[in-house]
Amino acid sequence: MEGEFTNNIHTARGNAEHEKVDGIHHETSGDRRIETALPVWCDHAGLVGKCDVVEFLSDGTPYPIEYKHGPKRKWLNDDIQLAAQAMCLEEMLNRPVPKGAIFHATSHRRREVAITPELRKLVEETAVAIRAMLASGTLPPPVNDARCRECSLKEICQPEALAGRAKQQQQRLSLFNPEE
Repeated sequence: MEGEFTNNIHTARGNAEHEKVDGIHHETSGDRRIETALPVWCDHAGLVGKCDVVEFLSDGTPYPIEYKHGPKRKWLNDDIQLAAQAMCLEEMLNRPVPKGAIFHATSHRRREVAITPELRKLVEETAVAIRAMLASGTLPPPVNDARCRECSLKEICQPEALAGRAKQQQQRLSLFNPEE
């Protein structure tokens, strides 16, 4: 929302991994057609984006693959992103997309993700929440937890300083309202 961004080692590595799939490329491998950097949209959910890779299976079913730097691990935000891509592909191509995969570059492993009704609901809820945040013009407060340690925006966000300010405010209130 504020347009702030800085690189760190993690974002630089992620950018390097994405260079492999950020250019538009078409190829065939066995009975699959492979597209990279495929623009996608879903009018129903108000989504616009780009799939890193979409493999079209022999029967024409799209299989989106999202590239992530790092070892194979499960993060809900990655699954939500992949499900959003699947929903876009479904609307664009009028074909069901029952599953996709997260490709973890460090371990060179795929983690297959079922595009469940629950995951689809999370996509829609997330899109609504983000639109509401943008409309309000107010960012959520920093979380100040383990996720902050390696974040490229840590110096801009300064979660420790803001958490300290909130703690000071609570202490100030308790001095003047001791029964609280």
